[in-house]
Amino acid sequence: MARTSDLSGRLRAMIVERGYGHNAQLPPERELSATLGVTRNQLRRPLDALEAAGLVWRHVGRGTFVGARPVLNIAETEYLRSITTPAQVIEARLAIEPNLASLAALHATDAQIERIGGRIDECIAAADWRGYEAADNSLHLEIARATQNKLLVFLFETLNTVRRTVVWSQRRATQRPPRDYASFREHRIILDAITAGEAGLAAEAMRVHLTAVYERVLPMLKP
Repeated sequence: MARTSDLSGRLRAMIVERGYGHNAQLPPERELSATLGVTRNQLRRPLDALEAAGLVWRHVGRGTFVGARPVLNIAETEYLRSITTPAQVIEARLAIEPNLASLAALHATDAQIERIGGRIDECIAAADWRGYEAADNSLHLEIARATQNKLLVFLFETLNTVRRTVVWSQRRATQRPPRDYASFREHRIILDAITAGEAGLAAEAMRVHLTAVYERVLPMLKP
């Protein structure tokens, strides 16, 4: 019998090879089972594992979709995606996330700081870009949660849902982030500022990080 980890890896490879974007619907379970040569019961554990990792989400009666479960419904997500450009996503992130990092530095608990560090470790250990993006998404969400402000968390999750839809499926030159990927260091600087309770430094570190991401990932949109 195929191991869950093996089937999870094959599913992830299939998602990448077939070019499924964020919130794209995967084939029905019976078709996935046939493609992978397993039963539907054997398929469900690896789907559970991918869902737990934030790489797919399932809607009863509708199917399985790529990415983490959105805050918005699909119709709302599609509408916002249709009126939003990648450059506007970056502008919105620069307007919101440095302030979230600043508030996290003021209000984060020890447990939340530990979770942020764990998400950074997951980014570094990711086996491929899709895994890195899922871990990076969780990292920024943990920072938002550390503000202790549920309204801001909801606003961040709305922005993040649109962000993943607009810029998630990018062509990459490598299978995974390089070992010296600049974001790894930038993440650590943000965490150090939050841990030290330095609100201004945390905000600036987040601003520097997002600007660097903008320059690395979307150079054609740079003003």
